[in-house]
Amino acid sequence: MAAELHPRSGKLIGLSNSNRTAQRNQPVQEFNHGLVLSREPLRDQDVFTVRIDKKVNSWSGSVEIGVTALDPSCLDFPSSATGLKGGSWIVSGCSVLRDGRSVLEEYGRDLDQLAEGDRVGIQRSTRGELHLWVNGHDCGAAASGLPTRLWAVVDLYGKCTQVTVVSCEPPSSMERDPERETVEGHEEVVVCGVREVDTGDLTSVVNLAAAANGTNGTTEQVPELPPTHDRPEFPNNIDPETVLTEHQLFDVFNNAIVSLYRSEDEGGGGRDLGGGTGTDSGNGSRGDRGSSSGGGAVNSDSGGGTGNTGSTNNSPAGGAGLGAVTGGMTTNDALLFHEKCGTLIKLSNNNKTAERRRPLDEFNNGVVMTNRPLRHNEMFEIRIDKLVDKWSGSIEIGVTTHNPNNLDYPATMTNLRSGTIMMSGCGILTNGKGTRREYCEFSLDELQEGDHIGLMHKASGALHFYINGIDQGVASAQTPAVVYGVVDLYGMAVKVTIVHNHNHSDRLRRNNAIMRALSPDVGRPRHTLSLTSDPDTTDRLLFHSNCGQKAAIISEGRTALRPHATDDFNHGVVLSGRPLRSNEVFQVRIDKMVDKWAGSIEIGVTTHNPAYLQLPSTMTNLRSGTWMMTGNGVMHNGTTILDEYGHNLDRLKAGDTVGVVRKEDGSLHFFVNGVAQGPAAWNVPPSVYAVVDLYGQAAQATIMDDMADLPPLPEDSSEGPTVMSPGSPCSVAGDNSANDLRFHQLHGTNAVITNGGRTAFRQNCRSEFNDAIVISNRCLRDGELFEIVIQKMVDRWSGSIEAGVTAIRPEELEFPNTMTDIDYDTWMLSGTAIMQDGNTMRNNYGCDLDSLTTGSRIGMMRSATGDLHYYINGVDQGVACTGLPPGKEVYAVIDLYGQCVQVSITSSSGPLDNSLCTSNITEKSFPIHSPVASVAHRLHSKHGKNVVLLGEGCQAVRVGGYAHGIVFSAKELKTDELFEVKIDEVDNQWSGSLHMGLTSLAPPELPSCPMSGLSPSLTQLRTKVTWLLVGSEVRRNGVLQRQNYGASLDRLMVGNRVGVKRCSDDTMHVLIDGEDMGPAATAVAKNVYAVLDLYGRVTAVSIVSSSVLGDAESIKAPSLSSDSCSDGEEDSTPVERTKPALVPNTAMAFLENHGKNIQLSNQNLTAARVSSYNQGLLVTAQPLPRQHLFQFQIDRLNPSWTSSLSLGVIGHSPDRLNFPSTACCLKRSAWLLQRDSVFHNSLKICENYGPNLDTCPEGTVLGLLVDGNSCLHLHVNGMDQGVAAQDIPTPCYPLIDLYGQCEQVTIVTNNVPTMGGESGEARCQGDMEKADMVDGIKESVCWTPPPDVNPNKTCEYQALCSRFKDLLTLPDGYFNEDAKYNLCYCESCHKLRGDEAYYKRGEPLRDYALPFGWCCFALRIKPHCEVSNAFKKWHIAYHGTSVGALRRTLDHAQLLSGTSSIFSVSPVKMEGPNGYSEPEENSNSLPDRERDRDREVPRVQLSPTMRYSGLEMFAPKVQFRDPRSHCCHQAQVGFQVCVRPGSYKVGPQKLGASEPLDPRFSNTEIEWITKEQGGTLLYGLLIRVE
Repeated sequence: MAAELHPRSGKLIGLSNSNRTAQRNQPVQEFNHGLVLSREPLRDQDVFTVRIDKKVNSWSGSVEIGVTALDPSCLDFPSSATGLKGGSWIVSGCSVLRDGRSVLEEYGRDLDQLAEGDRVGIQRSTRGELHLWVNGHDCGAAASGLPTRLWAVVDLYGKCTQVTVVSCEPPSSMERDPERETVEGHEEVVVCGVREVDTGDLTSVVNLAAAANGTNGTTEQVPELPPTHDRPEFPNNIDPETVLTEHQLFDVFNNAIVSLYRSEDEGGGGRDLGGGTGTDSGNGSRGDRGSSSGGGAVNSDSGGGTGNTGSTNNSPAGGAGLGAVTGGMTTNDALLFHEKCGTLIKLSNNNKTAERRRPLDEFNNGVVMTNRPLRHNEMFEIRIDKLVDKWSGSIEIGVTTHNPNNLDYPATMTNLRSGTIMMSGCGILTNGKGTRREYCEFSLDELQEGDHIGLMHKASGALHFYINGIDQGVASAQTPAVVYGVVDLYGMAVKVTIVHNHNHSDRLRRNNAIMRALSPDVGRPRHTLSLTSDPDTTDRLLFHSNCGQKAAIISEGRTALRPHATDDFNHGVVLSGRPLRSNEVFQVRIDKMVDKWAGSIEIGVTTHNPAYLQLPSTMTNLRSGTWMMTGNGVMHNGTTILDEYGHNLDRLKAGDTVGVVRKEDGSLHFFVNGVAQGPAAWNVPPSVYAVVDLYGQAAQATIMDDMADLPPLPEDSSEGPTVMSPGSPCSVAGDNSANDLRFHQLHGTNAVITNGGRTAFRQNCRSEFNDAIVISNRCLRDGELFEIVIQKMVDRWSGSIEAGVTAIRPEELEFPNTMTDIDYDTWMLSGTAIMQDGNTMRNNYGCDLDSLTTGSRIGMMRSATGDLHYYINGVDQGVACTGLPPGKEVYAVIDLYGQCVQVSITSSSGPLDNSLCTSNITEKSFPIHSPVASVAHRLHSKHGKNVVLLGEGCQAVRVGGYAHGIVFSAKELKTDELFEVKIDEVDNQWSGSLHMGLTSLAPPELPSCPMSGLSPSLTQLRTKVTWLLVGSEVRRNGVLQRQNYGASLDRLMVGNRVGVKRCSDDTMHVLIDGEDMGPAATAVAKNVYAVLDLYGRVTAVSIVSSSVLGDAESIKAPSLSSDSCSDGEEDSTPVERTKPALVPNTAMAFLENHGKNIQLSNQNLTAARVSSYNQGLLVTAQPLPRQHLFQFQIDRLNPSWTSSLSLGVIGHSPDRLNFPSTACCLKRSAWLLQRDSVFHNSLKICENYGPNLDTCPEGTVLGLLVDGNSCLHLHVNGMDQGVAAQDIPTPCYPLIDLYGQCEQVTIVTNNVPTMGGESGEARCQGDMEKADMVDGIKESVCWTPPPDVNPNKTCEYQALCSRFKDLLTLPDGYFNEDAKYNLCYCESCHKLRGDEAYYKRGEPLRDYALPFGWCCFALRIKPHCEVSNAFKKWHIAYHGTSVGALRRTLDHAQLLSGTSSIFSVSPVKMEGPNGYSEPEENSNSLPDRERDRDREVPRVQLSPTMRYSGLEMFAPKVQFRDPRSHCCHQAQVGFQVCVRPGSYKVGPQKLGASEPLDPRFSNTEIEWITKEQGGTLLYGLLIRVE
C-alpha cells in the first residue's frame, strides 16, 4: 500500500510533502485535534511507520498510534485517538486501549519518552495480532482478534507536533522475533496474544499470567510467593489437554493465590533464603519468554538454576516472580546496608535496619549505603520506622557510583559533588545541585512513620522512585550502569528498615490488576472466591484494594489518591472494603485538591461488589445499582433524579468532609462538613458499598473513623415530634404523621414528581410555563403547616409560583392550565392577590410571591377557626382570608407557574439547611445590562478608509476588503479605564482577526482625510508608539515582544468581548469575555488611546463599555491635609479635589435578620461571628441615603482563617431575605466589594479597585457612600477610593459579610471619632500644621505617617523586607525605635493609606515620587535636625546603593563620595571591609578631562524617583535565603534622603534611555547632582525584595 496519509484529518492538521507529512497547527496553544489516518487499509504484515519530526515541551503526553476499523472517508474525527470507537486499538504511552478503554497497562516502550527522530510503527500480523514497532524493534503482541480491514491511526497529541510517514512494508526477516513462532505439535493456550506450550503441568499457568502483560523479557508485576511455598496449590484434576478460557483461568488463578495467602496468614513456616524447593519440569525454555517454572533463580548471578541471562524481575519488591522461588540465592546476595556508614549510624537486624544516634542533638552524619550495587530492575525499598519532630528536612534517598569501601562519608549526601543522584523533598538533586525542582507531587519531608520509599534502576538506564508502591516516574533518564543505593537519615528521619517483600493488600491488588488485564470483561459474581480483609479488621471501614486505574490506596486502606492528578481527571473510583450497615455513616475528608480541572469529588453507594467490579472511568457512567451525589445534584444509574439537592461538592476545599448513610428505612442521606443535606433517595437496598470518585479537582481523600463529631442523623417523622420553623405555628404534639406529607401521584401534564414524592418540577421549563399543578397526598389538619422551598427558577416568563388550598379531592380534580381557573372550593395566593374560586378577593397581601427567589420558603396553614395563613421563610404574613369551611377537608395546592420550576417539601422541620440555597447556581440570574444604550465611550470620527461608524459612534463596520479597518477611541483612556467591544459580525472567507491595543498616536492629529494618514493595518503603524495584541502575540510598533500571551484573538466568534486598559503600574492589560489575561506590555505611556483593527474575519464591532464619570481624581473626598487647611491655601497634592456635601450622619444599626452565625450587641451596633467561617451576613435596618457615609470599624480578626470580609449594598428590602452562607451567592440586585474586585450579582465587573480588603488590619475603618449620581464609593480610613459601581438603585441597604478572618465589626457613630477624620490626631502624607507654613506656602510632610493607619499589621512583604534587614546585621542604633514610622509601599499598604503617587515638598516646592514597591525603615534623625523648622524646607530625593556600602554610609550619617556609593564618580578605589574592592559602577564613563576636574570635588547623584535610583546598575541585586520560608529572593537597597535646596544641580539621565523613566519627570531632569558636604540627610533605608 502507499505510504501516505488520508487527505481527511483532524481539524488542526496540515498535510504536506505529498500527504506524507502531517503538522499540528497552533502547537503551543492546542494539544489535540491532531488525528491522521493511512490513505489505504493496512495489509497483513505491513508496518506503517512514521518518524517524529518535531516536539514541543508545552504539554504532557505525546504521539499515539494504532489501528481502526472506521473508514476515514466518512469518519467524524474526535479530538484524540482515544475517542475512536467502533473497533479501534490505540497505543498511548505504555498502555493499550480498545475503543477508549484500557486493556493493557504496561506494554512495550513508553511512547511519551520518544524523541525527535525516533520511528514508531504499527502492524497487523497474519494471526490478527497488533504489534508495535519502535525504531525497528518489535514490542510484541499488544492485542489479538483484530478484524482484517484496518487503517493505521496516528495522533499528533500533546508534545508531538509533526510526523512524516517513512514506510509501509513488511519487516525484514532479520527483524522478526523468533521467539514468537508457534511450536509445532503442541496444544496452545492463547491469552491476550501470549502463547504457552502446555506440557501437562499446570504450574506453568502462573508464568503464563505473568507473561500476559510482558514483552521482550519484561514481565508484569505478579504477587510474590513467600519462600515457604514452592507454588500455589493448583488443582491437579484438570485435563492437561484442556484449553482454558479467560473466566476459567480467572477462577483457577485467584482461588490458588487466595488460598495461599490465607495459609500464610494462618501461620506459615519460617523463611529460608537457601536453595529453592521447586523442580524443573523439563521444559524450562518455552520459546516465548525463556521463563523457568522450576526453582532456578531469575537473575543470572543469583546462583544455580535455569533462567534468562538478564533479570526479568519487574516486581517492586525485587523478589522472584510467581513460580520462580529463590533457589540458589545466598544470604550474602541479599540487599543489606553496608557495614561502613555515617559516624552516627547504628546498624541492627542483620544490617537491614539503620538508626541515627542522638537524634535530638544531631541532624546529619546519617548516611548509609547498600552492601552491593543494585541490579537492573531490582527494587531497593525502605520503610520509615521512626521520626522526630525537631528538625526541618527529612529522609533523602538515591544512588551513587561511589563504592562504600572507598568513600569518605560526607555529613549529608547532597554535599557529594560527583556520581550521586538524590531525591530530596519533592525534587531531584544531581551531584548536590537541583536538576528537577518538582519531580513528583509527594514530598519526602511530609512522609510519616510506616511509609515506604523505594527506587529502581531500570535496564534502560532510567531511575525511578516509588512512594508507598506508587511509581513517581523517571527521575533521571541516564544513570550509570553500576550504582549503590544510598539513604541519608537527615533531620526528622531517625530509623529505617530495608523491605524485602510486600504486604498482603499489595499482593491482592496486583493480582486483581493482572486478572483485569487478562479478562477485562469479567464482572460476574463468583461465590467460590472470597477476597475479604483480615478478620481482625473486618469491622473497620477501609477502601477496597481494587480501585480505578489512576487511583491508589495507601495508609493501610484509609487513604485514596490519584498520584498524577494533574495529568488525569478521572479513573479515580474507590469503594469501601465491605458493605455499609444500616445507619452507618461513611465519611471522608478531602486531603488534597488540584486547580487544573472542572468538577470535584463525588460520593454515593452501589450494590456492586468491588472485588468483581470492572471499575468505570467515573462512577456516574455505571448504569445499575448506583446512587451518587455529584455537584449539587443526585444521580441514580447515571440519570439525574434531583437537580438541586444540597451543597455543591464542586465548591469544596481541602479539609472539607463529605459523607453518606443508608438508613434502616432504605432512605439515602448525604452529609457535607457534618451537615445533613436531607433525604436523597428511597428504597435503596441493603448491603450497599460506599463509593468515592476522586474526580477532577479532588486528588486525595481519607476515611474519617471518628464519628463523635458528627451531628446525630435527622430523625424521621415516625420517631418523634417535629421541630417547627421560628414563628411558624405549632403542630399537634407527638403526631406521628406530621411529616408524611408528599405530593400526590396525580398532577398537571407538565409536572414531574421525584424524590419519593417530596420534590416536584416542571419539565420543559423554557418552552412550557403552565400545566404544572401539584397537590398534597392527603388533606391538611387544622393548624398544620404545609411548607415548600423554591429550588429552581428560570428568568424567562412573567409571573411565578402560586400557592393555596382546595377542598377538591385529587381524584376528582381535572387539572386545569392554572389553579386560578378553578371556579369552586379553591383559595389561592397569586402575586399579592388573594383569589377565591378564580375571583380576586383582596390585593396587596403582606407578601408577593412573584418577588421570591431561589431558597425562599412558602407555607400555608388553615386554623381551627377557618382562617388561611401564609408563611414566608417561617414568618406569618397574617390572615389571608377567612371563612374556609371548618371540618371540611382541604388539600395544599402548588402551581409551578412561570418562573418557578422546582420545589421540595420541607415537612415543617425548621429552617431549611442554608446550603440548599447558597450553593446552587440558579438559572434566574440578573446579568448586568449592556451600557451601550447610554454609553459614554465612543469611536473617533477619524478611522480607516473601509470603516463606517454607526449608532452615534458606538458601532464600527468594515464595508470592503480585509484591511484599512483601524478605529480609535474618541478620548484618551484614563488609568484603569476599560475600553471594551463586542464582536457583531465575522466573515470566514478571510484569515486573521481583530487586533487591539493602545497607541500614543492622537487621532485629532491625523489629517482630515484619514485614508492618507493611516496604514492598512495596525501592525504597520509606525508614526507613534503602539502596543498591540495580534493573535496571541504582543507587538510594539510591529516588533514582536511576547509570544503565547493568552487566548488567541484569531479564535474569536460573534458575541465574544475584547477589552483593553492601561493600569496604574503603566502596564497594558487585555480582557477577553471579562477575563483579564494579565499584563501584556510594560512602560506604557500615560496619554494613550484605545485602538483596534477590524482586520480579516472580524467585520463589525460595537462598544459595550462606558467611561468613568468625570475625572477619577475629582470625585474623591478631600484628603486629610485639605481638611486642615485654611481657605485660600494651595493644596500640596497635584490634583485639586472638591468635597461633596455629605448628608449628616443618621442613626444606622444592624437588622435583626442576619446570617445564622451572627450575634448582635451594643444596641445592634456591634456584630460578631460566633462560629465557623461563614454564615456571617449583615445588613442595616435602615436604607443608605444619598451622600451619606456609612462607616464601620474592624474590631477583631482571627488569623486561623484565610480571606476576610466583603461589603457592598443590596437593592431590595432585607427584612425577608433568606441569607446564604456567603455574600458572593447573592444573585439579585447586589453589589459587592471583595478583595480588590467589584461584583454585581456574583459577576465580576471590576478588578484592581482600591486596597485588598483581605489585608485590612484591626482598627481599619471602612465606609460606603452612594453619591448624587447613584455611584457607589468605598472609603478606607476616610480616603475615597473612587467609583466602584454605577446605577445603584434607591433605596439600597449596606451589606457586610463577616467571612474568614473578620469576626467582629462596629458601626462608627457620631460620637466615635473615625480614623483619619478631623477629630483624629494622626497625620499622614500631605498633613499640614501652622508650623509647616513658610511664606504662605503649604508643604507636605513625609516623615509623619499616621500611627494608627500606617501599616498593614499583617503585611507579609514588609515582614520579608524586615527579615532581610536583620540579615544585614546593621546596628539598631541607626534606626528609629518607633516601628510605626516604618512605611511599606507595597500595593496593598499604600492603597490602604490612600497615598498619592506624587507629592510636593520644600521651598521652593518640588515634586517627588513615593517609592512604590519598596519598604522604608525610618532612620534615627539627629536631635538638632529633627526640631529644625528649616530642615522641613528641604527636598526629598532617593539614592540607590549597594549592600556593601550601607554600613559605611550609616557610620558617616550622610552619603559619601568614593566607592562607598554606587553613584560616586571618583576614580579612587578603596578597599572594602572584607579586603575586596568594589567596582566603580556609576562612573558613567565620563571623559578623562571631566573626571580629572571632578577628582578634587567628588559628586553624589540623587533622583526624585526610585524608578531611576532603583535601577539595577545603581542598586545592584543580591541574593539571600529567607530564614522563615527557606526560599531564595533577590533584594536591592537604597536611601530616602532630604537634600538642601540649592545644593544640587538638575541634569539628564546618563543611561541612554529613550522612553520616559517616570511619567512625572522628564529624562532631562531626572538626575540630581550635589557636591556639598552636609547637603544631604539620611531619612530612611529602602529595601525592595523580588
